[in-house]
Amino acid sequence: MAIRCGGVNQNEGVRAARSATRGGVGTRSAADPGSEPVGSARDPEFLRRARPWLERFASYFRPEVRGFDRVPPTGPMLVVGNHSGGQLPPDVPILLTAWWRERGEDEPLYTMMHSIMFALPAVGSYLSRGGAVEAGQSNAEAILADGGILMDFPGGDREVFRPWSERNRIDFGGHMGFIRLALRTGTPVVPVVSIGAHESLIVLTRGEGIARRLRLDKLFRVSVMPLVVGPPFGLVPGGIPTFPLPAKVTVELLDPVDWSEQFGPESADDEQVVRACYDELVERMQAAMDRLAAERRYPILG
Repeated sequence: MAIRCGGVNQNEGVRAARSATRGGVGTRSAADPGSEPVGSARDPEFLRRARPWLERFASYFRPEVRGFDRVPPTGPMLVVGNHSGGQLPPDVPILLTAWWRERGEDEPLYTMMHSIMFALPAVGSYLSRGGAVEAGQSNAEAILADGGILMDFPGGDREVFRPWSERNRIDFGGHMGFIRLALRTGTPVVPVVSIGAHESLIVLTRGEGIARRLRLDKLFRVSVMPLVVGPPFGLVPGGIPTFPLPAKVTVELLDPVDWSEQFGPESADDEQVVRACYDELVERMQAAMDRLAAERRYPILG
């Protein structure tokens, strides 16, 4: 018997309730109780200073962000998006700056990022001040347990380097950890779909075979070794930054999904339930992607 995962909630009075949100999380990781509180480095004043610079970068892509009226007024919530744009993905700064502009920098919004980003010299501390946290179940649960808002891109390196021919496809690669997280914690999921960011460069191939031969998955938890085309160098490996093409990017936040009305925390261990919820969410997001793609007349120009 097929399982359907439903429970879409409409939300009203969003703007009136935003003042109730908190500015920080401060819950310690369950994996390391002696560590600093998860997300404690997040600095709203730093975000206010950085936002104009990020908005300047985002404006290059003529961004349009829709659907904030659908977002719950407060956390906890899990914001799940598709990921596009290769080594300099514009979808993240576009969504973050729009979120801060709409709801304020004090709201406890955090973004899950690959551990390799925090190892980059002089980068990790800035990411942490901006609300980035290292991807992991314990960190995610700590943020949600304290009412925070967690932004996740389950497709990771596989999706952000999908080929040009698949630019309008949602591809989470079967990663279902975020579904288990939502079920286990009873957290609503806010799907976010963006289109256009993957036209800011041309990805020829993910290079998954090369990545396996180089054992990048073992060394760096990276599953791809892509080849991309973009100015000023032309054909380069995905690790070398290219100047992004001026693609128009449209982002839409969809109606939230609350599975807690249908399933309890124990369902996070039920593979049939997890798969059904995953398939339905991807189907919902792909339908939105197809609708946004139908609005675009030309690649890059939008």
